[in-house]
Amino acid sequence: MPASHQPKTPAWPPKSAPRLFVPPPLAAGQTVTIEGNQAHYLARVMRVAPGDTVILCDDATGEWAARVLETGKRDVVLEPAERLRPREAVPDLWLVPALLKKDRFDLVLEKATEIGVAAIRPVLTRRCVADKLNLDRARGLTVEAAEQCARTALPALDAPVPLSAMLRDWPAERTLFFADETGGEPAARAFADCPGPAAILTGPEGGFDDAEREAIRALPQARAISLGPRILRGETAGIAALSIWMATCGDWSANAAGEGQD
Repeated sequence: MPASHQPKTPAWPPKSAPRLFVPPPLAAGQTVTIEGNQAHYLARVMRVAPGDTVILCDDATGEWAARVLETGKRDVVLEPAERLRPREAVPDLWLVPALLKKDRFDLVLEKATEIGVAAIRPVLTRRCVADKLNLDRARGLTVEAAEQCARTALPALDAPVPLSAMLRDWPAERTLFFADETGGEPAARAFADCPGPAAILTGPEGGFDDAEREAIRALPQARAISLGPRILRGETAGIAALSIWMATCGDWSANAAGEGQD
């Protein structure tokens, strides 16, 4: 058969292979048993069978191609066969969002994970409508977002703390960019001036009150920034600010060197 007519070797692992995060550590030849919702997803939704490929990530060693060994009623057994990528370097950026209503905060969690933040550290302010966060559910959303966008690292996610506690314990070496609807330095310029460890603070549905704004501005590491001439919703402000930072200082920038925190 002429070379031009020879069938192509299928790509391995296939691009359509399901992706899942599992507890670490993963290692070649070490079997992994998937249970619960993940097993239902693989066996009943994706209908994997012995010999099929699943992509596994463990937020520690990286991304692996694993072969399905067994599928049962309640579990799926896989064997990691090849490490495809190490855990990615993550730009040293935190998002510090005021807690929002559930559907809006779900969007923040999803998009912040996709954009590539290292950590999400929610705060409670006087005008927050919501005052609680289901951490297990929230972490599940970040895991699903990471699986969808092919991240090999998960963002750290903390329980919400009062704004006053966050300011009191703020690390000395990290710049806190404060998205202030009353005005500030243009975000891109401010980010370019301080490319080191950074965090972005965004407000609740009703914005920060005067006392909170004064307390934030009194923090030596805080820099007020502007996100343009329009007042943005809390979830929009977070997504916009993260995108600007990533394009200016992070791994979206033209000069990205691939450095980050593991």
